[in-house]
Amino acid sequence: MKIVIQKFGGTSVSTHERREQVVNKILKAKDKGFCPVVVVSAMGRKGQPYATDTLLSLIKEDFKLKNPLGVDLLMSCGEIISTIVLADELLRKGLKAVPLTGGQAGIITDDNYNNASILKVKKERLLNLVNQGKIPIVAGFQGISENGYVTTLGRGGSDVTASILGVALNSEVIEIYTDVDGIMTADPGIVSEAFLIEQISYNEVFQFADQGAKVIHPRAVKIAMSGNIPLVVKNTLNNCKGTIITNSVIGESDEIINGITSMDNRVQVTVNYDESNKIYNTLLEKLANNSISIDLINVFPSKQIFTIDSKDIDKFKVIAKNLELVYSLIENCSKIALIGSGMRGIPGVMARILKILHEEGIEVLQTADSHTTIWCLVKSSEMGKAINALHKEFLSHVK
Repeated sequence: MKIVIQKFGGTSVSTHERREQVVNKILKAKDKGFCPVVVVSAMGRKGQPYATDTLLSLIKEDFKLKNPLGVDLLMSCGEIISTIVLADELLRKGLKAVPLTGGQAGIITDDNYNNASILKVKKERLLNLVNQGKIPIVAGFQGISENGYVTTLGRGGSDVTASILGVALNSEVIEIYTDVDGIMTADPGIVSEAFLIEQISYNEVFQFADQGAKVIHPRAVKIAMSGNIPLVVKNTLNNCKGTIITNSVIGESDEIINGITSMDNRVQVTVNYDESNKIYNTLLEKLANNSISIDLINVFPSKQIFTIDSKDIDKFKVIAKNLELVYSLIENCSKIALIGSGMRGIPGVMARILKILHEEGIEVLQTADSHTTIWCLVKSSEMGKAINALHKEFLSHVK
């Protein structure tokens, strides 16, 4: 029995015409000898009647704060509706489909409402349905706690559902269908010359997802990698072969950089030390305790420099005032990430990047690097120009 997980995003199931494309993808999988297990998101995006954000607009902020259990129950409705509507589409084609909530599919979570962690998958029901020749249609983004309450898995949770089921059922592949052809070398909205990456490793795509690319959720990549299940990101609306994500890339290229992504809404913080104020030694810990995530961290004898999300700036200012910190801010920054396993052990990559940006008159506020990623912090107003220059330098010859 060859199982394939097919996950369809909200835009893929938003209209009857698009759902017909979804049905065609499921039929093709069956024709190839696969047993599909389908995962769906809520239909459409904010403003459309069954989208998750639309459902959330029905309740007040006070309720959201005081009743997370109720919020999860409401948020689960969009995906449940999608399962039933898609099952109806499949029935019209003569296929037997069984719509299931995440809990009915056996996804058991902790009780951390709105951002639950999956504890285990009871796979017996899904396997029984598949053995009966039926197609399970599972509501993504949700599970059920050990106490029997509906929970949700946080943003991107439908991707997580697909991966966790793929691993639990030892599927041949996990297909993530969306409204783009796959993972691109850069955001096509920024770089008109961006092109499809046909093959990429888990580690590289994890960096893409973690550094701002929104094609697939990083938790989903991590889960698939743990089970060594190939992921394929495809477009629901065409037959593009998409991007294949595996542990090892067949015929690995010699390219240093495979792609470039970015993250907006960054604020650079410089904290200058005052020897009389010993609290500086515990600053990073205090930020973590207040749920302020930091990155691009540079610690010097006389100062600390790091970035935070702009949504946390007011919270940081309160902490800084209470601790009597001496600091400065540069707001409206963007973090650019150049990703590629080919840079490992190659000298001069950072120098080449800085040279290109300098020639374009772009000020680099901060840098950092790892074995597969180099980060540059620039002003958001120069982010598009920077990415285009770097894409031209490292990737224009590849296509």
